[in-house]
Amino acid sequence: MVSFGIIGAGGIANKLHLPQLAAMPDAVVRRLSGRSEKRLEILARRFDVPYWSHDHQDVLDDPEIDAVVVALPHPLHVPVGIEVLAAGKHLLMQKPLCDTMEDADRFVQAVEGSGRTVLCLPHFSATVYAARRQLGDGTIGQVSGATGRSSHGGPEVYYAEVRDAFDEQSDDLWFFDASRASVGALFDMGVYATSQLIATVGPVARVFGRTATLAKPTTLEDTATLLLEFENGALGTMETSWCDPARTNFLHIHGTRGKLTHPGHAGNPLTHWTPGSYTREDIPPVPRVVDVTPFEVGNAHRHFIDCIMAGGQPVLSNAHTARHVTEVLLAGLESARSGRPVEIRSRLPA
Repeated sequence: MVSFGIIGAGGIANKLHLPQLAAMPDAVVRRLSGRSEKRLEILARRFDVPYWSHDHQDVLDDPEIDAVVVALPHPLHVPVGIEVLAAGKHLLMQKPLCDTMEDADRFVQAVEGSGRTVLCLPHFSATVYAARRQLGDGTIGQVSGATGRSSHGGPEVYYAEVRDAFDEQSDDLWFFDASRASVGALFDMGVYATSQLIATVGPVARVFGRTATLAKPTTLEDTATLLLEFENGALGTMETSWCDPARTNFLHIHGTRGKLTHPGHAGNPLTHWTPGSYTREDIPPVPRVVDVTPFEVGNAHRHFIDCIMAGGQPVLSNAHTARHVTEVLLAGLESARSGRPVEIRSRLPA
């Protein structure tokens, strides 16, 4: 049994962390900490959590807690995450990791010296692991390009669910406040597509970015596109937005002998397309279902617990990947300001 504490009593704790942990027979949530007494009382009652307080130090000091979920706003992730590691606890970090490379570097250093298991969201589905294996096996030949998009209708849509969950009326959307959020849609939603592209195609060497604020009441970006030059020579694009209420999430990877698409053909999660002909343009490509079931790792908390029990780090959703993704996103913002491409210095372990 793994005993958890959760720091942050907000929407993501209610929507993601507590429901998933409550459904696991080998996990128990022992403590919550947060600012709002009303939210803490609701969550403790809803998910049968015995202890709560306003001081996250109570979570860190509890000797019966093995692992901690940091579910705070992203500017607070790294300082509190480092405290968790210093207290000897395993750590599950909410996305995005942070908004500065100084914090990202400090975090990786703390993880490397901790001896604890650390999972950094986003968590990767079986589809990403299967696509990664397909590329490693050379199934689509040399990768030439990739495109990913993750977007939705904006934080106000998400926050409507938060208000409902806690029976609140507040319209205080800190996501739109540059003094509190510091980064916009690129970090909030673009982190998903960027992480998937890096997890499948590989690390990024150079970024050219463009951002825009089209429809939301903020000085932060509500839309962004990144042109990615991967270390292996492939080119990619990442698209994201808070201005897509119809929601979009896809990953396409193209190679010299075929392509992979997610979502796949005919409702399948992943499809491998091969050319109908290499010499006749009008012959349509042939779809083949890729079986992703051998790569199932469960939800984020299941995967986290399994890594703790194995005494290791997640293969993909680890601190090094989170730092690399952070640098790519920051480079996108810098490039959008300067109009020039930005080199990426961080590398992923082999």
